[in-house]
Amino acid sequence: MRLQPTLRPLLLATLLALAGAASLAPAPARAQAQIPIARPEAVGLSAERLTRVSDWLRAEVAAKRIPGAVVMVMRGGKLAYVDAIGQRDPASPAPMKIDDIFRIYSMTKPIVSVAALMLAEEGKLLLEAPIARYIPAFADVKVGVEKTDAQGNKALELVAPRRPPTVQDLLRHTAGLTYGFFGDGLVKQAYQKAGISAGGDISNAEFADKIAKMPLIAQPGSTWDYSNATDVLGRVIEVASGQTLGAFLQRRIFDPLGMRDTSFYLPEPERQARLAEPFAEDRVIGVGAVVGNPRKVERMESGGGGLVSTAPDYLRFLAMLRHGGELEGRRIISPATLAFMTADHLGAGVLRTPLYLPGPGYGFGLGVAVRTSAGEAASPASVGEYYWGGAGGTYMWVDPALDLAVVFMMQSPKMRVPYRSLLRNLVAGAVIEMKAPAAR
Repeated sequence: MRLQPTLRPLLLATLLALAGAASLAPAPARAQAQIPIARPEAVGLSAERLTRVSDWLRAEVAAKRIPGAVVMVMRGGKLAYVDAIGQRDPASPAPMKIDDIFRIYSMTKPIVSVAALMLAEEGKLLLEAPIARYIPAFADVKVGVEKTDAQGNKALELVAPRRPPTVQDLLRHTAGLTYGFFGDGLVKQAYQKAGISAGGDISNAEFADKIAKMPLIAQPGSTWDYSNATDVLGRVIEVASGQTLGAFLQRRIFDPLGMRDTSFYLPEPERQARLAEPFAEDRVIGVGAVVGNPRKVERMESGGGGLVSTAPDYLRFLAMLRHGGELEGRRIISPATLAFMTADHLGAGVLRTPLYLPGPGYGFGLGVAVRTSAGEAASPASVGEYYWGGAGGTYMWVDPALDLAVVFMMQSPKMRVPYRSLLRNLVAGAVIEMKAPAAR
């Protein structure tokens, strides 16, 4: 008999209990407690309206637009809704399970941003410091300015930056770095020619030194341009902490929060078998890039997009943020630092590129887009809500005013953008009380 979606929190509790009992990871460092569970109506949500989410996803799976998905909704710190729909892998009949593993791509960025802020709290990292303090190769960066001659030919003139790019610039994508596969221009073309792409047989240190040789696309601090900045930030974390990025994240975030299935690679056969896959014709990300293979362990640990995770794991990360930087007695960052992270760090003086991913109604904090207006955007949310997503189709948001957090996991680069507003509208339509009441 098929479980109704509103009963799936009970299934999740069973799955987590079984996973905890079967885990070969050493306890107590990797122990995972359960997020409390509540009926939707007990936290101001409508169970009937939440079923629209599952009905919509089942229809999308039936239409073969996506293989499958997992969605989790938490309100008032309690899990109120969860469903796993479709198949883990379109090449296999195995159904999607709640604890299946997904490439989360840029949903890595908020985690790495929190790691940097932890080091700032400890006095090991200064956000206002030039990147060159931690990565000397950045001492000689130049800004590429496009010049056009009388015949209409364009060339790059390299000029000195008015100020050096800082660690804070890395966190908010204003360092003058870019991604070569978004938009056009001579600097972006130079990235493509140089093969600037995170991942592969290159260390974080080597990647940072390589990107430091590229021209900046704009003066530091002047322009928001989505970029490899968080990959460079990953190397800054390594230098400041004296550990590899993966080791730091494991010891300081994943182990304390019980995020057992979050990592850069999947060397274990059991975890490899749980990796969700897109359709064969839906594997392209960016210009020429394809969905990667985390089963193969490589040297680079991409802070901008290299992690794999599960919906329960990522919900625990969001639960920590929702609880002011602490979960189950383990503090990751202070509430003051979290408030700083989720404030708008752009203001009116920073130019937004034509491809401004946060969109209307949003600024950008440190690793997350931040809602600055109740209107303007095409879907409802409160001022102060923050979100980010991944190129493989994953998405998350936290709305502190509504005390609401949502994790959505799928593997479909093609459908990642069209689904976001749809999901937001469906979840917003299930809110029947503006403040989450104490669970009854």
